[in-house]
Amino acid sequence: MAVTGPAELLATWEAGLALQDSGRALLLHRAARPEAGTDTLLSVPAGERAADLFALRRALFGERMQVKLACADPECGEAMEFELDAAELGAVRPSPPEDGLRVAEDGWQVTFRLPAVADLTEAAAAATDAADARRLLGARCVRTAVRDGRTATEEEYARLPEAVLKRFAEAVEQADPGAEVTLNIACPECGAATPAELDIAAYLWTELDAWARDVLLDVHLLASAYGWSEPEILALSPLRRRYYLELCADV
Repeated sequence: MAVTGPAELLATWEAGLALQDSGRALLLHRAARPEAGTDTLLSVPAGERAADLFALRRALFGERMQVKLACADPECGEAMEFELDAAELGAVRPSPPEDGLRVAEDGWQVTFRLPAVADLTEAAAAATDAADARRLLGARCVRTAVRDGRTATEEEYARLPEAVLKRFAEAVEQADPGAEVTLNIACPECGAATPAELDIAAYLWTELDAWARDVLLDVHLLASAYGWSEPEILALSPLRRRYYLELCADV
């Protein structure tokens, strides 16, 4: 992976300010895989995108990730802070069967493909609730379906039983375990388990936002002190930029 320079990262950050979560995730994925087109990025499984973003995070900010949570027990609420390993989390990539995800339930024999990023995004956007999202996602990912010995119609794809959709979700979780990173942290104070999902796109965007604002402050201070342009300041290494800022503070 080519490490993106500060000017390109600032452009990514600026473009993402006006976007929602899905748009920001796509921008970050494009930064992780600049050689790939939008259609390619949207067609990969969610676990593959997550692995790419963990790799980008390692390249930009290192392997150790600081996570803060509050204990889920309302009588405790203890603040918890711990570290995760981006390299370990990013090593989990999808491994779908070549012949698709096969589900046999309630007289149905269904073959699904592994959902892509676009499938998840569009199903979530169109759904009215979680059950509706599962139904829409299942309908998008059906390859073949047989019901009681006969080939099902496309209209029936949209009305797959909940039991079939549940088995589909289980098959997806097994084939693409990196799509959702679920943490289950025991509170050191009371021992209660606190579940939480780690959204690497949201986490990385928060880090990029803090980094960008810090860099722009550096640019402002150095431009005011030395009259340098933004490209000239961004061309400095972080170490040299910090040294010049220390000199400014000593004046």
